[in-house]
Amino acid sequence: MDTNEVPKINMDRKETGCCPRFDPAPWDGQTFVFDNKLFVKANTMSFFHIPVNMGSVFPRVWKKIEKEKASEEGFLVLSCDPSPWKSEHYFAVDKDIPGEEMVKLSGTFLSKVFEGDFREARNWMEQMEEHVKAKGKTMKKLYFFYTTCPKCAQYYGKNYVVAFAQV
Repeated sequence: MDTNEVPKINMDRKETGCCPRFDPAPWDGQTFVFDNKLFVKANTMSFFHIPVNMGSVFPRVWKKIEKEKASEEGFLVLSCDPSPWKSEHYFAVDKDIPGEEMVKLSGTFLSKVFEGDFREARNWMEQMEEHVKAKGKTMKKLYFFYTTCPKCAQYYGKNYVVAFAQV
């Protein structure tokens, strides 16, 4: 894949009216290279890593992104937990969004797709660390891309999560 490129997600495949159906194949076992890739950064509160206000933050940010037509290149939200009380979310965009914190990420990222409940995150972290080591790399930071909300995951019967290890 080209620098700053991610697989396309067909946003028209929203059978639920919410999240599109996710195809894990183009995301699994890939290497992504970001060079000042533009993101909107949003924070949510957590209680021991369980998101508290994600249901209000995500729709607010996504509404602004859609209003600005700033997600033409693809859909990607990278999430990480710097503490048990806070989560950071990075929404990939094509241009600045007024009134939002903008950041640029650079680096090489190895991906691996997992399927299952959020409570498996600790196991996914360990598996991702092993995956990165098997590639002869060292993980600097780990992000997760939660591809669907809980209601849509239940509807589709799959809860795909893509781990992005910065190496």
